[in-house]
Amino acid sequence: MGHETGTPAPDQSPATPDPAVDDEAPLEVTLPGDAYLSEQAWRRERERIFLRQWVCVGREETIPHAGDYLQVDVAGESVLVVRDKDGSLNGFYNVCRHRGAQLVSEEAPAVPDGAAPCRSGRFRGAIVCPYHAWTYALSGELRQARFLDERHGLRREQLALHEAGVAAWGGFVFVHLTPREAEPLAGQLGHVPENLRRYPLDRLRTARRITYDVAANWKVLAENYNECYHCGPVHPELCDLVPAFRENGGAELDWEGGVPHREGAWTFTASGTSDRQPFPGLSAEERVRHKGDLVYPNLLISCSADHVAAFVLRPDGPGRTVVTCDFLFDPDEMRRPGFDPSDAVEFWDVVNRQDWKICESVQRGMSARPFDTGYYAPMEDAALDIRRYIRDRLGET
Repeated sequence: MGHETGTPAPDQSPATPDPAVDDEAPLEVTLPGDAYLSEQAWRRERERIFLRQWVCVGREETIPHAGDYLQVDVAGESVLVVRDKDGSLNGFYNVCRHRGAQLVSEEAPAVPDGAAPCRSGRFRGAIVCPYHAWTYALSGELRQARFLDERHGLRREQLALHEAGVAAWGGFVFVHLTPREAEPLAGQLGHVPENLRRYPLDRLRTARRITYDVAANWKVLAENYNECYHCGPVHPELCDLVPAFRENGGAELDWEGGVPHREGAWTFTASGTSDRQPFPGLSAEERVRHKGDLVYPNLLISCSADHVAAFVLRPDGPGRTVVTCDFLFDPDEMRRPGFDPSDAVEFWDVVNRQDWKICESVQRGMSARPFDTGYYAPMEDAALDIRRYIRDRLGET
């Protein structure tokens, strides 16, 4: 599908100078096309990013009690996140130390309205392999191997489950598949907790979930989220609600301070209003503005005054990304008679589908024979982050 960067296609005449790279005012170039198209690029990202960075896998609320587990797919690795008896979270590769059977079959029921690689359930006090019934504590230590003991060479202390790192922030659960190399999650979160500190993220609960199967590279989705140059052509309804997204190609938006809605509007619904109350504790600006942040590599957070849309990207090769979107609300509002999140969910669904459609078009277009690299317009400064992020972690220039 891809092509070798910098190699002329057969039968093409020599390229003419590209005005976009004029020496006086050159546009910044994107990552090369193969970074979005090739299996080799995806394998490098899988190994150096998704297996060696904190990756968001879901919400803590899905595993509230001792023994509850979440089985997730992280770049092709099946992982269990388990609630221990003391309330802590533990992470393990979904594989028995005996003969390699999966501890939780991937034929188990999926989380309602969830992505296929995301399932939840409950262990009854211990983790029991379905093959030969080796039994592990919720903390991962081997408790029992049927009919075996030290006389047979069994060393329980050497046969704990293979560990995955687990950390949580704002109600979101992250795993690290090379825990011996893991730095604290706080370093990867960067400025995000401070910028969103007044939003009660850890208290919020999922009222609705939509899962999208997008035929595009995960970086295309992340770059699209990180800029609003596209908002005018792609999102007419969104720009009616937030005119600043259309003005001057979305240049000079104050993402950290929040982006204002049109006069009289204060949340992401078609009307711009809601009968839900804003989150308590927000600043005066946050009660009428919208904030968004991206936690690399795969969590997108969009905060309105009364709800949050949280997107978890699950790459499946270079050309497919499963996106799980949780719509989060204050539980007090959710308990109120007549609570209905549809006004926010339906508005977001329109915007999301517009994004996924154009991202799929980008993915298809990049496979064209002459495509070598794209360009960033000046108002797309934030989109440059992913170029730096990828190059830093892949050791490339």
